[in-house]
Amino acid sequence: MADRIKTVDAETLLSTPLKKTLFVVEGLIPQGVTLLCGAGKIGKSWLMLWLGLRVSQGLPVWELETQRCDVLYLCLEDTFARVQNRLYQLKEEATENLRFAVMSGRIGEGLEKQLTDYLLKYPNTKLVIIDTLQKVRRTDGTDGRNGMYGSDYNDISALKQIADQFGIAVVLVHHLRKLKDSRDPFNQVSGTTGITGAVDTTLVLNKDERSANTAVLLATGRDIEYQQMRLQFDGTIWQLIERKNSEELRNEEVPTFLFELVNFLSSRNEWTGTATELLSQMGNCETSASAVTRLLSHFYYDVLQPAGIKYQTKRTGTSRLIRLKRDDDSDANDRNFSIAENPSQPSQASQHKIMEE
Repeated sequence: MADRIKTVDAETLLSTPLKKTLFVVEGLIPQGVTLLCGAGKIGKSWLMLWLGLRVSQGLPVWELETQRCDVLYLCLEDTFARVQNRLYQLKEEATENLRFAVMSGRIGEGLEKQLTDYLLKYPNTKLVIIDTLQKVRRTDGTDGRNGMYGSDYNDISALKQIADQFGIAVVLVHHLRKLKDSRDPFNQVSGTTGITGAVDTTLVLNKDERSANTAVLLATGRDIEYQQMRLQFDGTIWQLIERKNSEELRNEEVPTFLFELVNFLSSRNEWTGTATELLSQMGNCETSASAVTRLLSHFYYDVLQPAGIKYQTKRTGTSRLIRLKRDDDSDANDRNFSIAENPSQPSQASQHKIMEE
């Protein structure tokens, strides 16, 4: 008989101090399992070796603070001689609390016990790098029960259990598919979605061109915000050129028209007219009149509402009127303009559709 489900009520949870999530690299690599993916020979191992050196010394990684700790690096596609040569080229200070291994067991075939024994022997270890994930996956590629998705998920879960048990970060180096996905680069991760579904954090390192020395590192996860870093491979080290957080990236996705509109309304308490009239008064020749109401509705909660602007629209005869009003918390004058407000709200979608007809 299975053990009973252990629960905690909301009041107890809110009143009980809990340890904060450990970040080995602040805002980028938290405790749990992190997946670093990139094309073959892109420089992932150089990045991981430099990262291991920085963390072992407590030095910043791209201006991000690190938690100084012991580091275990399983460089399973290399030899000690190759690792030594890379250390010479990095010219970073060598530390005793960064340790290497070039051989290990596989998941389900001894790796879990090896890691557990190691972490008990070196309790100050808070970062384990496994390069690569493919080298420690089950020999036959499945766990014999749940197919490829289940096997991928269970492989990651086995490592996550160790990470959670010891409160450490495990970084898995992995490959990308050759077929690119411009809509969502995270879909390029090799294997099933069981891998990305089981990890806590996913990092994707992408070059625009194979011969380029610049790349973009995309990061997303349960404990970090979505972010993008543009890097340059300077000999042996990936140097940071630019970092953008989720808000900056979201603003880049918002059409310029919305920000021009906010500026247009900065000296007006209210404006009413058609889309064509609005564009004409704004001096905007790039946005089509047919796209205006769609943009106002789609980005209402991202741009207009935070700027304190109310948006309403209704059809009169052959034209559609737009009303933009600064929110002064008074609806006394809104009754004369009887239409659905904030039409992007799902609960008003049907009302809006009827009015359009």
